[in-house]
Amino acid sequence: MSRIHIDRVLETCIKKGASDIHLVTGRPPVLRLHGGLRSLETKVLDADDTMALMKSITPDRNQQELQEEGTTDFGFAFHDKGRFRVSVFRQRGELSLVLRLIPNEIFTFEQIGLPKIIAALCRRPQGMFLVTGPTGSGKTTTLASMINYINVNLDRHIVTVEDPIEYYQYHKKSIINQREVGVDVPSFAEALRRVLRQDPDVILVGELRDLETIEAAVRAAETGHLVFSTLHTTGCQGTITRLIDAFPVNQQEQIRVQLSTNLIAVLSQTLCRRAGGKGRIAAYEFMVVTPAISNLIRENKTYRINSAIQTGKKYNMQLMDDHLWEIYQRKMIDKEELLDHAREPAQLQEKIDQASRGLAAPPPEPRPAPVEPPGG
Repeated sequence: MSRIHIDRVLETCIKKGASDIHLVTGRPPVLRLHGGLRSLETKVLDADDTMALMKSITPDRNQQELQEEGTTDFGFAFHDKGRFRVSVFRQRGELSLVLRLIPNEIFTFEQIGLPKIIAALCRRPQGMFLVTGPTGSGKTTTLASMINYINVNLDRHIVTVEDPIEYYQYHKKSIINQREVGVDVPSFAEALRRVLRQDPDVILVGELRDLETIEAAVRAAETGHLVFSTLHTTGCQGTITRLIDAFPVNQQEQIRVQLSTNLIAVLSQTLCRRAGGKGRIAAYEFMVVTPAISNLIRENKTYRINSAIQTGKKYNMQLMDDHLWEIYQRKMIDKEELLDHAREPAQLQEKIDQASRGLAAPPPEPRPAPVEPPGG
């Protein structure tokens, strides 16, 4: 398969608005469209096809890593039409590729339906803001919109550490330096060790992967920097527990105190298929660290965080199931999607049953629907 063919696949992905391309031996190219998989009407790929496709887009250093490690990740620009994040890996002795489309456009908070208070939180001089959720839930898109907001509105020095760089950001009111792990710096931990000497105001860490990176990110927040990062956790309460559990038992008391004073907010998100199957919509759980929540973290009472979120509506706080129920009532998602993404599906099923018997409150007033953020 020639290079011109990979261009055609990439063009098709962009034109159809797909989020991912799967190139697997024994199948035609497959697109992820509105959350579902769709095969392209083209030839079935054989082992030589996937090898040629891989070589046509993979830099030499990544081909070397693929030989040594059996997998490699990188990003590349497809002309000026979009960027792709690529994962190449071996399975049963053959190659597979997954390409995630990173659109050129960076969305506003309003477009992706983020709580209004996030703009104020992005103006904070220091602290840690975490965006969490499963793979492909739009975390990268959300973080890119936050960094762009700061870049457009505030004069800051922003340093990002990403693996790989997905959204390219350009100097606006702020200065922005984007460092790619494996290209500009060997690891997240090494980048964070060095970053404090680079006069940053805002630091984006692509992912809190290990104890060393978590420690360095918390230290950066403590020493007067605004730190953004992601975790693959579900729910705000679970995120706090996961961070504390990453530490040895004898350090957990200390990290609880550090998080209680330095954590600003946690936004946990998931992507749902829209009713009718066209497009996706993000559902959010959102927690702002108020003095009450700070006390719960410090006193090791994280099991009470969900209750505190429910009483924090004036800060735009909400639990995931409450937001899912809201967008279900607005007929943006169907029942199956509501229950698939719910934290407490049995409780929501009970609400559905009550509503069908006419016992529930009327649906909320309609409001503009957010656009679909891509997975990331």
